[in-house]
Amino acid sequence: MKNIIVTGGLGFIGSNLIELLITKKFNVINLDKITYSSNFYNTKEYKKKINYKFIQCDLNNKSKLEKIIFNYKPIGIFNLAAETHVDRSIDNPKNFINSNILGVFNLLEIFKKYSKVNIKSRLIHISTDEVYGDILKGRSNEEFPYKPSSPYAASKAASDHLVYSYVRTYNIPALVTNCSNNYGPKQHPEKLIPKLIYNILNNKSLPIYGNGKNSREWIYVKDHCEALLKVFQKGTIGEFYNIGSNKNLNNLEICKALIKVAKNTITIGSKVKIKFIKDRPGHDIRYALDSKKILKKLKWKSNTNFEKGLKKTFLWYLNNNDYYKSISKKDIIKRLGAK
Repeated sequence: MKNIIVTGGLGFIGSNLIELLITKKFNVINLDKITYSSNFYNTKEYKKKINYKFIQCDLNNKSKLEKIIFNYKPIGIFNLAAETHVDRSIDNPKNFINSNILGVFNLLEIFKKYSKVNIKSRLIHISTDEVYGDILKGRSNEEFPYKPSSPYAASKAASDHLVYSYVRTYNIPALVTNCSNNYGPKQHPEKLIPKLIYNILNNKSLPIYGNGKNSREWIYVKDHCEALLKVFQKGTIGEFYNIGSNKNLNNLEICKALIKVAKNTITIGSKVKIKFIKDRPGHDIRYALDSKKILKKLKWKSNTNFEKGLKKTFLWYLNNNDYYKSISKKDIIKRLGAK
């Protein structure tokens, strides 16, 4: 059975990717340093499967990471280990530099050596559309300049550049993907959609930054994971691939859509009302990806209709109340990034 390493596999996208890889009969080694956003609830369905193994490991523990990679000899490494919450990056940028830049540097140094003896192995580095900054008109393709606005986005931009530099300088077999906003099961409720769902289920007001007009491109997480597998199997070394749905919605539209889904499913409380709050600093107005390249080159496109995906997401949280119980309450309700 072929081994694949997923870093950050206790997180949202990582755990969904592991689920897909296991169904595809890969042997998955999940590396996660275990932070506030790591959750063993996300992997409980397959923790006893013979083709799944969890190892606690920080990418900044270079000696341990190197031993794991050379011991398991993966045919692929999906790097999802990252600090991802913009508001947290405003409050404490240093964590983002350590994880998203220095951690990736360590991984690259090890993979540089490893790929010389396992020449068919591939590293897939998962990044974000936020590296492009505000896209007020049109859509950003893979040739767009990077113009990150937050410490989070800047740290991801730096890691993307590091990966590409190692491809050019050291010939490592690596690829980079830049994805739009994900939604779906197992997402930490510091993020917009699961936070709104939590508040709906607990009869609380629904906080929306500024005027609610900030627009994002939304993709169902399982579609993203299918794209990552396609990039791993068919992508060209050294290339960047945008992964998006071509579906933009602003925060107010998301909130109203969720209220509609909730009303069609449960009886909602009287306090479930939209509440506009002070915007965060440097809040980009719009992200939007041009994903024509992955469609043309790899024949991939997003398949999940947003309304259906949102309903699936709401039902997952409704039926997995223990998920919220597994997370510190202050990590759900505390306001961050208000500086």
